[in-house]
Amino acid sequence: MALADSTCSPLDNPELRLSCFVNKALVNVGGDLAKLVPGRVSTEVDARLAYDTHGIIRRVHDLLRLYDEIAVPPERLLFKIPSTWQGIEASRLLESEGIQTHLTFVYSFAQAAAAAQAGASVIQIFVGRVRDWARSHSGDPEIEAAIQRGEDPGLALVTKAYNYIHKYGHKSKLMAAAVRNKQDIFSLLGVDYIIAPLKVLQSLKESITSPDEKYSYDRRLSPQSAARYDFTAEELTKWDQLSLASAMGPASVELLAAGLDGYVNQAKRVEELLDKIWPPPNV
Repeated sequence: MALADSTCSPLDNPELRLSCFVNKALVNVGGDLAKLVPGRVSTEVDARLAYDTHGIIRRVHDLLRLYDEIAVPPERLLFKIPSTWQGIEASRLLESEGIQTHLTFVYSFAQAAAAAQAGASVIQIFVGRVRDWARSHSGDPEIEAAIQRGEDPGLALVTKAYNYIHKYGHKSKLMAAAVRNKQDIFSLLGVDYIIAPLKVLQSLKESITSPDEKYSYDRRLSPQSAARYDFTAEELTKWDQLSLASAMGPASVELLAAGLDGYVNQAKRVEELLDKIWPPPNV
């Protein structure tokens, strides 16, 4: 359907035409999803724009215009942006326009706090990826501090970010992703959103629990527990590009780069697919 769109086809520049087709395809899928789900649909912004604040903003405006053409209102939409400093700045500016953003690839408290200060609607932390990094690497102060406290570093990051957001009244909602088992879910009960793989949902469904225990799980995260959490003066800084760069340890730097590479590769695969079946009469 995107390749048959009359607005993209006349463009002479092949790169612009392909970008137009991709945007249209994203919005077509997002529009279909918006008919199926009651909440918001998150549309990914091209990861190749991760270090270009104004490029991200232009792309989001382009996507919004396309969504408007198919009558999907802005309040049903999130725009998924990598948590580079430039991405966080783009989120701040877009949120000031009333456009909801979803910051992803958050692997450090500094990124989470900067995203919350920017007013991002959703902040996404990958629990399992932080844990995986910690199992095969060392030298990240934030992760090593969590391990010394006897905590899982992925779960500790979500807990700390949740407490920061809710203690200081930020509007952001925290999303825990890459949960690997049902124990992760029990450890994060109370977090705003969880992305749970089907196999984890299935294991919860198949759990055999005595009637007395069935509803006895404790809520681990709450505004009340957040209010009791203590932060250092360094953690309560007003984050800027320099302080964020100096606070991000090797885990967050490496995992952010790996995440961006993965998203870029996926975007290229979509473009190659569209390029193969363009032009007509293939379409």
